[in-house]
Amino acid sequence: MNIELLNQITKDHLKKDLPEIRPGDKVRIFYLVSEKYGKEKKTKTQIIEGIVLAKKHGKGINSTITVRNEVAGVGVEWILPLHSPRIEKIEILQRHKVRRAKLYFLRYLSPKELRRKLKPVK
Repeated sequence: MNIELLNQITKDHLKKDLPEIRPGDKVRIFYLVSEKYGKEKKTKTQIIEGIVLAKKHGKGINSTITVRNEVAGVGVEWILPLHSPRIEKIEILQRHKVRRAKLYFLRYLSPKELRRKLKPVK
């Protein structure tokens, strides 16, 4: 398939208000979730907060980020498409200086070791 044609088709669906997200950023993502109560369907906003472990698939429509957080002592990861219509907005809470593009090693660290490894950017 022709790459230019594919880019032309997907150009309308790309979000233009996304911040520059990098691995090591602490982010807060407002994600729309639909729930069904009996016959009526409601949507609510779920807030996902955590550290970005990886950014994959470039800057196109397929780009995704992996966000990790520890909830009640259990590590939880979300793989979210950046240009999804379900993402309302993304806030960057804190930037950290990291030396890797993929931070998968953070999965195996305790919260204390994690704070030591991630140095905030001033």
